[in-house]
Amino acid sequence: MMTDIFIMALSTIGALFILIASYGIYRMPDFYARLSVTIKAATMGIGCILAAAALHFSEFSVTTKALAIVFFLFLTSPVAGFLIGRVAYFTGTKLWKHSIIDEMRNDPESSCAVHEKKKEEPVKKPLPEKEE
Repeated sequence: MMTDIFIMALSTIGALFILIASYGIYRMPDFYARLSVTIKAATMGIGCILAAAALHFSEFSVTTKALAIVFFLFLTSPVAGFLIGRVAYFTGTKLWKHSIIDEMRNDPESSCAVHEKKKEEPVKKPLPEKEE
């Protein structure tokens, strides 16, 4: 009876986190905020739902698989979100117009080709032709 309450609570909390993630996609102003909300909330939601599944089935094989999935999800989701955001920045995805800080703009290690200042070469004028 007590495990059923934990299962229901974890399932509900997981569903609420996923609902928050989907609402965040709708409400956030730019790609980077949407990515952040989605990665965090969806990871927590899926983790809670898998924990509920592990409690519900209470078999060793199901529990270990669910815990392994949760472990790798918590390990890889932030890294994947970071890399997706970094690639989006390098390819020129615009920040929200009211963004205050752009931490990657002056980062010397970012090797960001988007914001590098181009050195303009002086325009070479053709030499006038000599009359003979």
